Amino acid sequence: MGSPAGNEERKGSVALQTAQNVDQIEAPITWKAYLLCAFASFGGIFFGYDIGYINGVNGSEFFIHLVEGNVAKALTESHTSLIVSILSCGTFFGAIVAGDLADTIGRKWTVIVGCVIYMIGVIIQMVTGVGGDALGTIVAGRLIAGLGVGFESAIVILYMSEICPRKVRGALVAGYQQCITIGILLASCVVYGTQSRTDQSAYRIPIGIQFPWAVILGGGLLFLPDSPRFFVKKGKIEAARNALSRVRGQPESSPFVETELAEIIANEEYERALIPHTTWFGSWASCFKGSLWDGNSNLRRTILGTSLQMMQQWTGVNFIFYYSTIFLQSTGAISNSFLISLIFTLVNVCSTPLSFWTVERFGRRSILLFGATGMLICQFIVAIIGVTVGFNKTHPDPTDATKTIANNIGAVNAQIAFIAIFIFFFASTWGPGAWILIGEIFPLPIRSRGVGLSTASNWLWNTIIAVITPYMVGENRGNLKSSVFFIWGGLCSCALVYTYFLVPETKGLSLEQVDKMMEETTPRTSAKWKPHETFASTVGASGFVEKATV
Repeated sequence: MGSPAGNEERKGSVALQTAQNVDQIEAPITWKAYLLCAFASFGGIFFGYDIGYINGVNGSEFFIHLVEGNVAKALTESHTSLIVSILSCGTFFGAIVAGDLADTIGRKWTVIVGCVIYMIGVIIQMVTGVGGDALGTIVAGRLIAGLGVGFESAIVILYMSEICPRKVRGALVAGYQQCITIGILLASCVVYGTQSRTDQSAYRIPIGIQFPWAVILGGGLLFLPDSPRFFVKKGKIEAARNALSRVRGQPESSPFVETELAEIIANEEYERALIPHTTWFGSWASCFKGSLWDGNSNLRRTILGTSLQMMQQWTGVNFIFYYSTIFLQSTGAISNSFLISLIFTLVNVCSTPLSFWTVERFGRRSILLFGATGMLICQFIVAIIGVTVGFNKTHPDPTDATKTIANNIGAVNAQIAFIAIFIFFFASTWGPGAWILIGEIFPLPIRSRGVGLSTASNWLWNTIIAVITPYMVGENRGNLKSSVFFIWGGLCSCALVYTYFLVPETKGLSLEQVDKMMEETTPRTSAKWKPHETFASTVGASGFVEKATV
């Protein structure tokens, strides 16, 4: 830090002008910058497609016969659990590895590597049923594809959070969740269109359509800059300047680029003083340093990020998308469960764009509180109707003794309606909200690992829910039917209490200002906090920031 006098003559360093006040630390938003940032959200499509397609494939008669034999009418609970959950297992490890890789080769190149791994996994899944063990092939393919999804799901969020303008960062990252919902919808449409096929195309078409999403994302990222914050962390200031000018749609000589880069550098040096560069093990240990009772400690931030993703999974939304077809078939109350599943997916897609506005208008914390309240009400209503007059009350079909009919069709329709309303609350609040927050709450020195751990938590709980759900609702296991919604409703109640006491408000703040806010306030008072000084002034820079370059 210092004045510009003589700084230009110092080899290997650069001097940057700092902002005079907190309103000058970022360039005005341009359409070019907006579209550049929005493209990265495309990665959500193959996250969503993977969630959506397996639901239908597991219900495909041809696929069932391939795995279980020609006399089987459904996959066993253990095989269903394994096929669904193995992808999440791969993504868990992929997300953890991706945090390290992103700090080594960069954010965008880590996502590109993930796309390549994902494509390899898709190819393996495509050969399911050729010569060998069908179950082993689909499981191996989904495990490898899961590693790629883990790379993508963790680092796309990190990349977007670091390049998006602060005033629209929430809306743009919410676009990632929108792409997840579009992926689920596309998968549902493909599965719906192939459900009546009686050959290998019944499952190969849904699997094969995964391939283009990775090609588009990986190919497109080749033409985008890497994160300027990654370059600052590596000491590559000129590369950071070039990247920042491209994502802001400004020339490199722009005062906006100078001042924002100076703010990033000042924050990085401040955080580096608190979290010194250390060994590989020490870097991971830094994520868990500090007191549990200090709201600004790295430990609290890591717990916040991982528990946010845990709570998102605890809402039970993936029960709907993984198992809605099989669950609705098991109740005997729905004649076309594939169509109902498709309707749920359409509600998901159409509801998410509302968050583009609400997340910036009302804030992250507010929409999470609203969403948790709405979800718990819907879940309990579905459960109560189901155990009294709905899904759980059926009688044998007089024309076909192997089938059952609901005693009260109107009650079942009401349950379906409230499940759809639950999806609306999730898609417009917790769906995007949890992803937005995990990209904002970590300081730069541990950001990639913190986001990786948070994403790994999402996939860990995704795996746990995928494993246990067939045993909860399987006819020969727990057979909970509608009672399972009491569990999801109780967990949504936990999410409401959790949000009120632990989730801060980050709306409208730069990533550097989020660090300052978490130092100076508590979650319940964070919405009132306003930035009052730049990071450059905090660390004592008087007009200019000087940084050594590599």
